[in-house]
Amino acid sequence: MSRGAAITGSGIYVPDQLITNDELCESFNHYVRQFNDRNAAKITSGEIEELGESNSEFIVKASGIKQRFVVDKEGILDPKRMCPNIPDRPADQISLTAEWAVRAAEKALAAANRKGSDIDMVLFSSASLQRQYPALGMEVQHHLGAGGFAFDANVACSSATYGIQVACDAIAAGNASCALIVGPELMSAQCNWTDRDSHFIFGDAATAVLVEKTENVNRGGAFEVLSTKLTSHYATTIRNNFGITNRCDPEHQHDADKLFHQQGRKVFKDVVPLASKFIAGQIADAGLKPHDLKRYWLHQANIKMNSLIAKRVVGEELSAAAAPIVIDKYANTASCGSILSFDENHADLAEGDLGLICSFGAGYSIGGVLVKQLPA
Repeated sequence: MSRGAAITGSGIYVPDQLITNDELCESFNHYVRQFNDRNAAKITSGEIEELGESNSEFIVKASGIKQRFVVDKEGILDPKRMCPNIPDRPADQISLTAEWAVRAAEKALAAANRKGSDIDMVLFSSASLQRQYPALGMEVQHHLGAGGFAFDANVACSSATYGIQVACDAIAAGNASCALIVGPELMSAQCNWTDRDSHFIFGDAATAVLVEKTENVNRGGAFEVLSTKLTSHYATTIRNNFGITNRCDPEHQHDADKLFHQQGRKVFKDVVPLASKFIAGQIADAGLKPHDLKRYWLHQANIKMNSLIAKRVVGEELSAAAAPIVIDKYANTASCGSILSFDENHADLAEGDLGLICSFGAGYSIGGVLVKQLPA
């Protein structure tokens, strides 16, 4: 079984500023002490709750995250700001996330032995759409010298896998022959750095994947796409309410719900069975068994979640080689997670080896891409 398409290249871009858990907690705890001192009377009267401090051990135990790369360390660690400093750019300069996308795309193109003019479809598929219009995908298309068409999409953490299926569909329909899916994730701009339960979750990154007609593959070691599968179930347990109507309600335009927020325990409880069933179903639909797959490149949101999902699918704990973890190094980078895992952990596979790229995120959205290593 084949979708008639192959992943011929991937690339990543990560900003060079790094924040360790210790640095993050030092800043956060300073903010907490200031907040509690400033609101001592209200805390004593029970009007508001006292904030609790955090520590590195809690973060690692809760998530597996040890550090994260970000666009601006200074603004995030400033207890008086707790937000990255990202200056607006004029219209005659490339947008920040489009720049990241181009950098990741250039690596994917090099890996695929292609150039920008070979691309005839660009999909900017990301949880971090920097603006409403014109489409960021069109901006990336312009700067790469690509042809064809371009557009934007957002399915939160599943944006990359959804984008790969859209690309495969376009190739199957004859509407594209070389599609680029880019996913820059500026998650530090969405994160509430003053919230103990989520301030440590996110990092910034960008990924790119090139998908081509299988018959046009011009390099060894590409991955044939055997099947793609998507599903979605509406839920509000992971949400960011920032949007075009914010300034229309001045009373609430700066409320905390305009940033990322979630019901973490419920998300864990909901997503584990949904994702496990989804993955097992896609593998079965392909006439395969879980142990037939050499590699599982899973979404990088929580190390415990990944471990439990893999165990439910395969029936046993998977090794780090079989289900690579990169969240410890990059934190949760939304749709980039599964592609970061793929990009850094596929060079050792041999012809005929099978693997699954799978994401799961807000909505809930789940996407799976079953692939097979082509001859070297």
